[in-house]
Amino acid sequence: MKLLTVNTGRPRPSTHTDGPDGLTGIDKRPAQGPVEVRDPGPKGAGGSGLAGDAVCDLRHHGGSDQAVYAYAREDLDAWERELGGRTLANGVFGENFTTLGVDVSGALIGERWRVGTDLVLEVTSGRIPCRTFAGHLGEQGWVRRFTQHGVTGAYLRVVEPGTVRAGDPVEIVHRPDHEVTAALQFRAVTTERTLLPALLAAGDALHPEALCKAREYTARQG
Repeated sequence: MKLLTVNTGRPRPSTHTDGPDGLTGIDKRPAQGPVEVRDPGPKGAGGSGLAGDAVCDLRHHGGSDQAVYAYAREDLDAWERELGGRTLANGVFGENFTTLGVDVSGALIGERWRVGTDLVLEVTSGRIPCRTFAGHLGEQGWVRRFTQHGVTGAYLRVVEPGTVRAGDPVEIVHRPDHEVTAALQFRAVTTERTLLPALLAAGDALHPEALCKAREYTARQG
């Protein structure tokens, strides 16, 4: 299990974003050399966990619980086949880490990864697709298509900061005792809301917004 690339983005104009000044950082490219990763601070104030990586719309992106977004190269390869042979470069989904050998969407909420020597990350949730993502890909009906497939990748928070580079090993150093994966969390908050109570097994490791939805839904069910 390893990092194929560490990807960062600069602010670029887009007609598909509601962010300030019409800018987005979703177009991420592999970085050359080491990249520092740290807790960026709370959502709304903090952006990306990666130094030099732009998050332009702080209302919906970035912050401690979405500090790093990871997606598996194997899943990008599957999408290439699904999209008729289109080439999907590392970083094209806006992911910071393109991995190899890691079941990213199948990672458990609260699962911890050591990346390289020092960095420790914790899985918090799956990724919800938005119009900026759809516009960036330029595929018809992309939000619905991505949602139906449910191969979401994973957001992670920073437990211990560190510096990483392409080729660094990824080691799973903790797996919690429940069955709530990033993919299950994604389905619960998008297409299968009856799964929301199951998310409570992940406890405070779950992204706070998903945890709130799960608690509210469960309370309404009596």
